[in-house]
Amino acid sequence: MAALVWLLIPLFAAFGAAIWARWIARNRTIGDVSELAGYSRFREAMEKSHSGTDAA
Repeated sequence: MAALVWLLIPLFAAFGAAIWARWIARNRTIGDVSELAGYSRFREAMEKSHSGTDAA
């Protein structure tokens, strides 16, 4: 029985490593798209506020 426990330890370690690798390799492009859209809105707002000061 003790030999079976020693064989299960590497199995659980491999399973944990596979889950961790899957988590690290996940696709995270959704955050980038929203950040780029926010930056675009920021640039547009800055251009609008800057164009209003030139008229004075």
